[in-house]
Amino acid sequence: MTEPSVLFELSEGVARLTLNRPARLNALTVDMLADLHEKVRHFTDQKSDARVLVVTGAGRGFCAGQDLNARVVPAGGAPTDLGESIELYYGPLVRALRAVPMPVIAAVNGVAAGAGANIALACDLVVAARSASFVQSFVKVGLIPDSGGTWTLPRLVGPARAMGLALLGDKLPADQAAQWGLIWRCVDDADLGPCVNALARQLVAGPPRGLARTKQALYESWGRTLDQQLQIERDYQRELGFSSDYAEGVAAFLAKRLPRFSGG
Repeated sequence: MTEPSVLFELSEGVARLTLNRPARLNALTVDMLADLHEKVRHFTDQKSDARVLVVTGAGRGFCAGQDLNARVVPAGGAPTDLGESIELYYGPLVRALRAVPMPVIAAVNGVAAGAGANIALACDLVVAARSASFVQSFVKVGLIPDSGGTWTLPRLVGPARAMGLALLGDKLPADQAAQWGLIWRCVDDADLGPCVNALARQLVAGPPRGLARTKQALYESWGRTLDQQLQIERDYQRELGFSSDYAEGVAAFLAKRLPRFSGG
């Protein structure tokens, strides 16, 4: 039997989705995108037993972007409607990743190119192996960055660096990506798995509602004024201040012990 293009596993509160076309550097097909989207959507309803989601790639790459072999224009045929692909597949996937209430970690184990790079950057925390790289390769085939790239890049690294990455399509090594603030952390290749596992365990032990509201407040702040954001902070703190996790956090602090958050 053919292995699924996206693998799923759940252990001790950590869900893991692994892009699984290693022979093609996990390049994306329509079926693979649909499967990944459906699996990510499972975590948006807050009914999962998971508290953290990790997205990674099998083999020596994270994701090489769209599989161009699966997008051949027949001789004399009509060109492929790339806008339809964004509307039906890439856009919904990026929206779903951002809608997941729990922390989402991208473990980038090799090249992340094109849509693969921007899918990684749609996650909350990106940890990359030192041998990994990020490439906005769209310009090489006459396109613009998609999968949220034109929105995410300037917000992470500023307009000048975003413009250079998008217009030149040069490979950005993981260590430089970390220096620029594009990703959370770059680690030695051998340390990627242990680092991501430790980070996931730390987040699993955190307060689920507090983490979800923190994500929401930070992402939505880009569309608000300071005064509006202060009101949101007031509302979220009021809500969380009545939670059992807040009571547990204060009790643990006073007793000098680790808190045991339940999500209540």
